Amino acid sequence: MNHLRRSRRQVVYDVLLWAALAVLAAASGPDPLDGLGPFAAVTGTRLAVLAVAVVVGRPWPVAAVVLVTLAAPWDLDMGFATLDLGWMPGMGVTKFVPMTMLSPGLFWYSYLAGRRVERAWPAVAAFAGIAAGGCVMVLAGGGQAELWIAMVTGLLGTYAVPYLIGGLRSRLRVQRARAQAAAESQARIRERARIAHDMHDSLGHDLALIAVRAAGLELSPGLTPAQVKAAGELRVAAADATERLRQIVGLMRDQGDGAPLAPVGESVAELVERARDSGMEITLRLAGEPALAHRVVQEGLTNAAKHAPGAPVTVTVEDLLVSVVNGAPHGRATAIRGGTGLTALRERVRLAGGTLTAGPRGDGYELTVELPRTGESPPLPAG
Repeated sequence: MNHLRRSRRQVVYDVLLWAALAVLAAASGPDPLDGLGPFAAVTGTRLAVLAVAVVVGRPWPVAAVVLVTLAAPWDLDMGFATLDLGWMPGMGVTKFVPMTMLSPGLFWYSYLAGRRVERAWPAVAAFAGIAAGGCVMVLAGGGQAELWIAMVTGLLGTYAVPYLIGGLRSRLRVQRARAQAAAESQARIRERARIAHDMHDSLGHDLALIAVRAAGLELSPGLTPAQVKAAGELRVAAADATERLRQIVGLMRDQGDGAPLAPVGESVAELVERARDSGMEITLRLAGEPALAHRVVQEGLTNAAKHAPGAPVTVTVEDLLVSVVNGAPHGRATAIRGGTGLTALRERVRLAGGTLTAGPRGDGYELTVELPRTGESPPLPAG
């Protein structure tokens, strides 16, 4: 339906354009009161040529330029501007940008040629042919210098300038489309990064806790061999799911995106309690809760659950310090090393102006984040 309305509107526009050009062509032709024969021969031919030009002008504007040029009553003695150059040797009154009654149609179709035609060679070929015709007109008129000036300025003002304006408009439109596509692409990348962070922060943590529960169940006394086997398979499946999640997150994560993301809406105490429910042995020392505390504790507990199952964990949270320390593992690790969670956390801490240290501590592992006091500037890089 929209296509039909658009087609009807285009037909109306084309008819109105032809009518306007027909009036201009008739006004510049023979007077019908002096005889219908010359009027029909000249004006009728022009109207037919203009009708063809309007029909082909929408898909092929270069062809329309050529047809309107053929129909135009050219006269190099009529110009947009007149300048007396008699003070120069061999010069007289010179017309700049010769005009014709059909010049508005030439401006329009030259502009459309620059805006719609992607390849330049059709316009160049048409321009060369029209320029050759202009040279013939100048030579036929005597070849004076003022005629050459009129012809050249006419070519530039009537054809070249509108064509270049249309080309510039087309390139601006392409640039806007590319900029919009780039903005949409960046939005998709940011959304993928947000999803990747959310998957790593929440789903990865939950999978690690499932693996801890399965490992504890596997070591529980009183289970039949079949039940022990099932618990072991559950632990392995959770570890495999964690590894696949890490690979997916690696594909989705934008390596250049370090924007801090909001943590899940639970407190550190609730996070620790949920980890305890899964079977982890955690000691919590809570004396404050800075903005990054939840994310740091979540990353520390997740790593402890994956790489040091069964180890006691001590969580310390103060206003300017967050640390997660685990002891020696009591079971097999449920995931391989090499994830990106610690890298993302390090970048987030850096953007907040803090420092992160992570590494072995005795038989266990320590993750510590120190945050700046309120009002302090983030530390500048060396150099």
